[in-house]
Amino acid sequence: MKRNKAWLCLLLLPLLALPSMHGASEPAAASEPTAYVALTFDDSPNGETTRRLLDGLAVRGAHATFFIIGQQIEGQEELLRRMAYEGHQVGNHTWTHRRLDTTGAVGAHELARTEQALHEILGGAGYWVRPPWGFASAETLREAATPLIYWTLDTEDWSVRNADRIARCIEENVCDGDIVLLHDSYETSVDAALAVIDALSARGFAFVTLEELFAHMGITPETGCLYCRPDQLREVK
Repeated sequence: MKRNKAWLCLLLLPLLALPSMHGASEPAAASEPTAYVALTFDDSPNGETTRRLLDGLAVRGAHATFFIIGQQIEGQEELLRRMAYEGHQVGNHTWTHRRLDTTGAVGAHELARTEQALHEILGGAGYWVRPPWGFASAETLREAATPLIYWTLDTEDWSVRNADRIARCIEENVCDGDIVLLHDSYETSVDAALAVIDALSARGFAFVTLEELFAHMGITPETGCLYCRPDQLREVK
């Protein structure tokens, strides 16, 4: 009798291990993001630091926007192609990082030269502009053929050079719809950006390109406007 009971228990064990018929085996639905932020990286591309940043973004499923200095493109064309292929936005940061508030025709030429270089590598046209140092004149805006992008949150990562401080600056101050200024030329900035994505993703933030941010907020960007964020313009005199 005892032997029969033992065999019965063995037969029932696989059945007990089966998932419930009431949906216990169904994966939990992913929660929707509660906030959207655009990380932007100036003075790109920068070889190994840019490559490491792209690796980290790919693992995390995050998108960013890279503003390109034209004279740095040669020899790094594959990084630009990778940016576009992996869903990141590529923008124009002039040819030599020249200010756009005092250069007149020279600045326009620098933008046109970088635009042409990006077109030859990636195709398309109308690459959004980040004015170096954020400086732009009223004349620059009048003649612009694309939106110009400023920022909401400046990490000053070029000066700080401390990943923890940069990350803390973003985590403690960023809001839904913000545009964050970083540079992919510094290891500390790459470390900070990836740490921020990890920390804020857990709080419901999604990291998107500028185009995606504008679309999510239902705002159509206009040419000749300098945006701090999709719903806020920066005044230019």
